[in-house]
Amino acid sequence: MSPDLVLLAARLLDPGSGELLPQTALAAAGGRITRLGDDHELRALAGPGTTVIDLKGAVVTAGFTDGHLHPVSGAERTMGVDLSGCRDLAAVRAALAAAAGRLAPGGWLRGWGLDPNAFGDQPVAAASLGPVLDGLPALIDLFDAHSALASARALELAGVDGPREFAQRSEIVCGPDGRPTGLLLEDAACELVESAAPKPTRAEVLVRAAEVLDQMAAAGLTAGHAMDANGDSPAVYAALEERGELPLRLRVAPWYQPDAGPQALAELIRQQGTGGRRWRITGVKMFMDGTIDNGTAWLEKPDCHGESTHAFWPDPARYTEVVAELHRAGVPTATHAIGDAAVRHALDAVERARATGGAQVRHRIEHIETLPDDTLARFARLGVTASMQPTHCTEYTRADHTDNWSRRLGEPRASRAFRCGDLWNSGATVVLGSDWPIAPFPPLAVMAGARHRRPSDLSGPPHGPDQALTPLQALRGVTVNPAWTAGEEAESGRIAEGYRADLVALAANPLEVPDLQLADLPVLLTVAGGRVTHRHPSL
Repeated sequence: MSPDLVLLAARLLDPGSGELLPQTALAAAGGRITRLGDDHELRALAGPGTTVIDLKGAVVTAGFTDGHLHPVSGAERTMGVDLSGCRDLAAVRAALAAAAGRLAPGGWLRGWGLDPNAFGDQPVAAASLGPVLDGLPALIDLFDAHSALASARALELAGVDGPREFAQRSEIVCGPDGRPTGLLLEDAACELVESAAPKPTRAEVLVRAAEVLDQMAAAGLTAGHAMDANGDSPAVYAALEERGELPLRLRVAPWYQPDAGPQALAELIRQQGTGGRRWRITGVKMFMDGTIDNGTAWLEKPDCHGESTHAFWPDPARYTEVVAELHRAGVPTATHAIGDAAVRHALDAVERARATGGAQVRHRIEHIETLPDDTLARFARLGVTASMQPTHCTEYTRADHTDNWSRRLGEPRASRAFRCGDLWNSGATVVLGSDWPIAPFPPLAVMAGARHRRPSDLSGPPHGPDQALTPLQALRGVTVNPAWTAGEEAESGRIAEGYRADLVALAANPLEVPDLQLADLPVLLTVAGGRVTHRHPSL
């Protein structure tokens, strides 16, 4: 039987060894790499139905995996005005005013990507945005997606007029007069206003999600670890797959929140392994804290504002029990833990769960933004993956520590930022991701940030250059390591016969491209499961 795909005139780079293979051609059938060889040999295998592509010397390596992203909820969230490029309040106001001018009567103004650093010395409050929001229902997501700003009209429509109690660490921030400032912290508080806002139609979400996923494929992504199943996400994945519009293989981890009960947990366990051919529910996502920028992280000592003192779970011991129950059921957990106390508690929970025996479950911790020395070695010892987003450091903090994140933490914690290098050197399995839409998804830019530790515009000195990864480590962070985390190391993340035909062709060897040029390296071809999902016009 002839192969489905033959790639010729390629330089084959295996992320496992970091070496170029002696072969120059690759054949794939049934979604797997079936043969490596020379051009003449593999060209002869092609039949009438085989796609044959001459790569003209391009470098082919394993397709990239984003270790933490939100494809569907992100697609919906980014339908508003993009504020991620606004560096000060004047730019924010101008962008919002332009978007407001395009609104239909009675329409809601939505925005996303708002960086608290843009507020300078002004409070993060609706009033700081000036009259642009007057009379308009507006809900603007801050960059971390853990907080939002609601206008006075939006709060009125949602019936929010003062503080409330929540079953998780959420807050409606209020001024001295007891009235809301517009700042909403964490999911439960944001949802109060979100539920009052108009929702896009299913058709609109499908169009936007398909567009985003195509862009991800064009950037070299062949897989992603989707860290939510919120709203209609599973139905969207199913519909996209049925229409042939799901170019990434997705591993989906639904949320389990503190106020959910035993029945919800049992249902998540039941759902494990369900899905389609290219998406599957695997794992459960939980939150141990919020964010440092909002003062909702869980730190061992308060931040410089006296905040970030509590866990997201009102009863952290209950979180530990849930981890143990999921571990016994063979379900891997992914825990959002940013502060040092949150990371320590998450590791403690895994250690206690492992002590009870059961399956060898590969748990993971997400973000790990500040980490004390005595915690580093525990990741490797417990087999816990360190899921890191290096561009959160490079885009939202500054080397001189004048940013909101660093000023809140203070020293020495701000100097223990995003310790990718130390975690790797301690023996931990480090997986890289974007957390899109929190940061841009192009994996070459994520790898570049891990290597040079500078903002994407390359302005200013690196932040924590001692934590930079080597070129091979960064490549493994988006190939070999996410495959191991998913328990797929015997079939994914390498260039070898029998492995998945998840491939990316690049204009040059990413291990040889200078750090500061890596983000601009052209992606010439993306292949997911043996199917071409992106092809550059030059091919």
